[in-house]
Amino acid sequence: MSNTTAPRRTSTRSLHKGQQTRATILEAALGLAAHVGLEGLSIGAIAEVTGMSKSGVFAHFGSREELQISVIREYHAKFEEEVFFPAIREPRGLARLNALFEHWMKRVSVEIDSGCIYISGAVEFDDRPGPVRDALADMVRSWQLALERAIRLAVETGELRADTDPAQFLFEVHGLILATHHDARFLRNPGAIDRARRGFARIVQDHLASPAAPSPVRA
Repeated sequence: MSNTTAPRRTSTRSLHKGQQTRATILEAALGLAAHVGLEGLSIGAIAEVTGMSKSGVFAHFGSREELQISVIREYHAKFEEEVFFPAIREPRGLARLNALFEHWMKRVSVEIDSGCIYISGAVEFDDRPGPVRDALADMVRSWQLALERAIRLAVETGELRADTDPAQFLFEVHGLILATHHDARFLRNPGAIDRARRGFARIVQDHLASPAAPSPVRA
């Protein structure tokens, strides 16, 4: 029996080690991309950062393009973990919508120093068709759809006005995030995050179904 099970155990250990190595490479690539962009990623650069050989990195990511797409997916997974999943534990309506925005702002406050791959990637690939752009656009759209659904649910619960346009609401909120990154990260203007919170509170206030509805996120 030992002769038949030993190869399986070895195979399982090898698979686990391979997964750990891939995770290590992805973590390093994610950190590098946050500072130099997706275009700054290469098999050679990751090999240097991780202390691995180029062939070792290549064995996990067969091309630079595959590496870039994997980093986009990893970034999205972390974004969901920090922003989306904690918020959906809140009741449907304004509580969930407020939580989504507040968790998003917490992440933005960290990315003032590290950078946002959604935003930097959009600048790099906005006019460059291909799999990397498609992967990035898909991730951004999936997040926007989740936020738009939260807005629709707040309308369905009666907390936001029935004539609220979820797409317009989403557009204005997303604009706050882009402006916050620009002012806080590029211009280094203090108070950008507080201004974004006040802006969000104003958007919510403009769409409240009645004055008695729960107050939005703190200004």
